[in-house]
Amino acid sequence: MTSALRTPAVAGRFYPGRADELLRDVREYTSPGKTPVEAGRIAAIGCVAPHAGYMYSGGVAGAVYARLEIPEHCVILCPNHTGKGRPLSIMANTTWQTPLGEVAADAEMGARLLRRFAALEEDSAAHRAEHAIEVQLPFLQTRQPGLNIVPIAVGTSDFNVLRGLGEALGDVIDGRDVKVLIVASSDMNHYESDAVTRVKDHKAIERVLAMDARGLWEVVMNEDISMCGFGPTIVMLTAAKLLGATAATLVKYATSGEVSGDYESVVGYAGIIVE
Repeated sequence: MTSALRTPAVAGRFYPGRADELLRDVREYTSPGKTPVEAGRIAAIGCVAPHAGYMYSGGVAGAVYARLEIPEHCVILCPNHTGKGRPLSIMANTTWQTPLGEVAADAEMGARLLRRFAALEEDSAAHRAEHAIEVQLPFLQTRQPGLNIVPIAVGTSDFNVLRGLGEALGDVIDGRDVKVLIVASSDMNHYESDAVTRVKDHKAIERVLAMDARGLWEVVMNEDISMCGFGPTIVMLTAAKLLGATAATLVKYATSGEVSGDYESVVGYAGIIVE
């Protein structure tokens, strides 16, 4: 049973809990001085954005969102870090709250997806303490006050299931006369050295830039790359290609070592736009 309101789980930890401080940080991370917008903003089909604490990954996430036109309708896919809930969990009717206000559910799209793909289930347990969608919302809210979202937590690595959800998502979006952005919330390799992480991450990034969903799955599995949101990224790439996407661009890459100074155990962050 879903609750009517999903309250913040990581406000004051992953990002500031006060609205004024949060707004200041988001504007700083997306400021033109840090992320030049050369030829106007992009009406992208999809993107990959990281979800760590803002001090580590805010610069990469901000670089992505600064380049994008943010439509009123966004699907946000994330990994399931907590292990709770169903393998594919949606909150189709629940409003999300952040320090910047409330974000409404795109109930119509959520209902269509539930009808279209039987493996997707209405479930709040996977979302209640999960941070990976929540940390995207202030960036999206700041740029799009009329934001509506479809939040989906992905807790399976089965390629056929991921591809099936991507195909269903592409069909549902294609059947609506509104612009939709598909956000894959993902960090890259975890807790290896900076040197190893950069090599592993760029193998995965290469497959994303080639928009090769199967290739991404294979390289993550075969090269032991701990990219937590590879599932959401596969879903996004599958849907985006069905919707006519032809190019992917790496906007920014960084590791946590650049902030922490610890290069022995880092997390990688990639910001990618698909159009």
